[in-house]
Amino acid sequence: MNQRSFFGRVFFKNILVFALIIAFSALSASCRRDETDPNTLTIWCWDPNFNVLAVNVAAEIFRRDNPDVVINVVETAWEEIQLRLNTALSASRPRGLPDIILIQDNAIQKNVATFPNAFVSLDGKIDLSQFAHFKVDAGTINGRSYSVPFDNGASATFLRRDIVEQAGLQVSDFDYITWDRFIELAIIVRERTGFPMLSAVGNENDLVPLMLQSAGTWFFDEQGNVYIANNEVLREAVRIYKELIDNGLLLLVSDWTAYIASLNTGSVAATVNGCWIVGSISAEHSQSGNWAVVSTPRLNIPGGTNYSSVGGSSWMILASSRNIDLAVDFLNTTFAGSIELYETILPSSGAIGTWLPAADSPVYNEPNEFFGGQEIYQYIIGFAERVPRIQFGMFNYEARNFVAQALIEITRGASIDAALERAQRNTEFIINH
Repeated sequence: MNQRSFFGRVFFKNILVFALIIAFSALSASCRRDETDPNTLTIWCWDPNFNVLAVNVAAEIFRRDNPDVVINVVETAWEEIQLRLNTALSASRPRGLPDIILIQDNAIQKNVATFPNAFVSLDGKIDLSQFAHFKVDAGTINGRSYSVPFDNGASATFLRRDIVEQAGLQVSDFDYITWDRFIELAIIVRERTGFPMLSAVGNENDLVPLMLQSAGTWFFDEQGNVYIANNEVLREAVRIYKELIDNGLLLLVSDWTAYIASLNTGSVAATVNGCWIVGSISAEHSQSGNWAVVSTPRLNIPGGTNYSSVGGSSWMILASSRNIDLAVDFLNTTFAGSIELYETILPSSGAIGTWLPAADSPVYNEPNEFFGGQEIYQYIIGFAERVPRIQFGMFNYEARNFVAQALIEITRGASIDAALERAQRNTEFIINH
């Protein structure tokens, strides 16, 4: 298929997606039923251009064979979902919660452990063997699986091809390299073009966790013990992070909006992040053709790989739902059973799923004009298959926050060992109290 026919299809699909969403919104507004109705599902998720879009398209696909079903999609910020879950379940008053929620992968374990009877086990209900293993692992607690994986968080390096070439380098120079080599090349780019290589949110940095997972390590060991102060992989990741800062290669910004702006305004030459960043990068149409995708840099240590993951979320069914069978049927028909769903949302949102049969769709092999005609989706799916499997632990967010604070201290002159020891003690204190 030539590029013109491909982008014609993309344009048509974009129009179709938005038409479906508008039609669905009008229908749900006029036909909304009581949530206790056996033919009604309520779903909470965030991000109108990504998750909400995807579930609305899924709803239209499902309703073709289930025209009497009403699906209420309620856009709800992730922080609000977690707060409302905690409030309702802690008070043993789940009334008012939806049938299905979207939940961040690294929060699943703690939610299930804290509220063990609040979520439906999907074993024997949905064939999870057809999803990427690292995503299924995130939703498996004590041998039982509670979530249907959705978006792919596989990481990659997203490069400004024009800036790299202005520095006398090639995109291929950055593929399958170590972080030390990445720093050497980034120094060349900065010296010859003036651009720092990367940007990140200063107090919510994902780079160090990304490096940890690429080596199959996390903030907790296999027994669930805090693994920060004596974690040599973490220490190496922090060393790389500090070198990026010290050499003027990493631009720290105040918040997520500023981070996206640093990409869209051309303030930096690259980003290393989850593949879901494609949608934000592609929003700046003036940069079409100037971007490329290569692998994630690896730590130069035993077990280091060029594959990792950032973020990602999955669908969970609440045990308080009066429509559990309908919710299971919905997820089975769509996110665990519809190639059409993934084909439709991919061009519009860049939402790469982790349902493996979708990878065989020709849509995933088509060139992306924004990325210079590169077949980026098939490339990224290849990364996802090799992401090391880890366990996030119950106190993942607490550990991440304390390590993030340690990184701030280190950039201000604190020793790496002292800062990580404080993060270890603080995490242990939270766990024990």
